[in-house]
Amino acid sequence: MELVPLGQTGLSVTRIGLGMAALGRPGYINLGHNEDLNHNYDEQVMEAQSHEVMDAAWAVGVRYFDTARSYGLGELFLGNWLKARNFADDTPTISSKWGYTYTADWKIEADKHEVKDHSLPVLNRQWEETKETLGDFLDLYQIHSATLDSGVLENSQVLNRLAELKNEGVLIGLSLSGANQPETLAKALSVHIDGKKLFDTVQATYNLLETSAEPMLRQAHEEGLGVIIKEALANGRLTSRNDDSQFAKQFQILSQEAKKLNSTIDALAIAGVLAQPWVDTVLSGAARIAHLHSNLKALEINWDDNLSDRISVIRESPQTYWNIRKSLVWN
Repeated sequence: MELVPLGQTGLSVTRIGLGMAALGRPGYINLGHNEDLNHNYDEQVMEAQSHEVMDAAWAVGVRYFDTARSYGLGELFLGNWLKARNFADDTPTISSKWGYTYTADWKIEADKHEVKDHSLPVLNRQWEETKETLGDFLDLYQIHSATLDSGVLENSQVLNRLAELKNEGVLIGLSLSGANQPETLAKALSVHIDGKKLFDTVQATYNLLETSAEPMLRQAHEEGLGVIIKEALANGRLTSRNDDSQFAKQFQILSQEAKKLNSTIDALAIAGVLAQPWVDTVLSGAARIAHLHSNLKALEINWDDNLSDRISVIRESPQTYWNIRKSLVWN
């Protein structure tokens, strides 16, 4: 798989990377997550499965892996995998995130699965935890789901500490979430420390249903930031698993277009994201090897303007999209 620059960071990534959100914890909101884990939530079994998926990704050329402190044991699973392999000169690009603390205690049902806190003490604590699990493999450290209401982009203590980490050699990014992604990114682009832009990358939700962040993501790309796309499959809503009757018309459109291309809905959805010239890499959230391989078929799809126009009718407003996402059940 071809390596491409991650913006102007100096890092290289593959067009499709692997995210650990569904591989590192027993409970998640992806449709059918429990089936992907075969309803077996033993830590050793889950780590073995995560390593099998990462091995499969590596075998087909994936060279970018992303995790977070709040992905259960995702950071640990990834770190153990990295330490057990001898990559020689062919080292992958690794990113993680801070700002959420995992609180589900390895349970499927929990009062709170993760707690958001963008304060300096949490940054300092989680930075030490990340160094312990990922060590020198870490290339990029991101604020997890930065929003305007968290105040993290106005917290001078946090921003200055991130600048210190950047000076020590790790790149700094942020991930976005919610209907206000564009406004949050606009604020982030204005953050400078000692006259230099703080953020090197942005990781955002963008897919065939939710495209509202496109203008700001395009601007970020033009300003040299690496652009990473998450949730390209809308947590499973843009896959064959979506049997929601209210989505039936949109599902039919996707099915017809995928059939024309002799492909799958998930590959079609990822191809639509990869077609955007301002996107550097798209994260697959696959928890099974078969789903990873299906996602990778997106690289074979020839996306054009006519296809884009036909599919654009399935778009949702940001408010609708994020309200539906909030209603997804942890499983």
